[in-house]
Amino acid sequence: MDWGMRNRIQRMFRGDRGNTVMLAVDHGYFMGPTRRLENPAATIRPLLPYADALALTRGVLRTSVPPATDTPMVLRVSGGATVLKEDLSHEAITTSVQEALRLNCSAVALSVFVGAPHEHDSLVNLARLVDDGEAAGLPVMAITAVGKELEKRDARYLALACRVSAELGAHLVKTYYCDDFEKVVEGCPVPIVVAGGPKLDSDRAALELAANAIRLGAHGIDMGRNIWQSDHPVAMLKALRAIVHEKADADAALGILAAERSRGRTATTPAAA
Repeated sequence: MDWGMRNRIQRMFRGDRGNTVMLAVDHGYFMGPTRRLENPAATIRPLLPYADALALTRGVLRTSVPPATDTPMVLRVSGGATVLKEDLSHEAITTSVQEALRLNCSAVALSVFVGAPHEHDSLVNLARLVDDGEAAGLPVMAITAVGKELEKRDARYLALACRVSAELGAHLVKTYYCDDFEKVVEGCPVPIVVAGGPKLDSDRAALELAANAIRLGAHGIDMGRNIWQSDHPVAMLKALRAIVHEKADADAALGILAAERSRGRTATTPAAA
């Protein structure tokens, strides 16, 4: 692996453990103005200092992220379907590697839809993107998208999707957490980061998901809705950082979340007259 490729990966995967806390804000490319992401710049601004990388589209990067930031950018380069369609797997490459380089991104990402109607197209898209990424020294992250078929979120399916992605050359894989997650990790020879998926019932549930995934071998998380749809997004992101980078368990992370929430209330409480 060339120095440039290794440098880009290591800028995203930090610390002695080589883990990452990615903040996903790319939902609008198929969901439109998602709740609490209606104004991307307002959502991103307070969270950016605490993210190891930001996963987003070129439109949001250009309009909603300060150019002075040194946070690595993971550019979503696939699309072509929206939630109005039953088949979300009908995607194509929508942004080139040259555009990603022009935007000074650290990696590119696309969805692969194993078992879906357009499985073949998405896997060929991945292989071609890896070719282009290798030529430019730009890492490629494969996102094992399940779409609306959530019943496929089990170890057998996810292990297959992750392994196929790695076999086709993906440098990183984003997937879901599941029972027997260690089997997914064992079968994938490249680093795995775990998606948060839809907003869970509680902050505790999201923290437990992250803690279990890291304990079983994930190299980080790539969460969106479970951070910025939380009532305390900055506190939530700080708690997740403790799990990913400091080996905190869910209970310890909940303590950090509570302390950060309390600190935030104190900081915004008007002084007594």
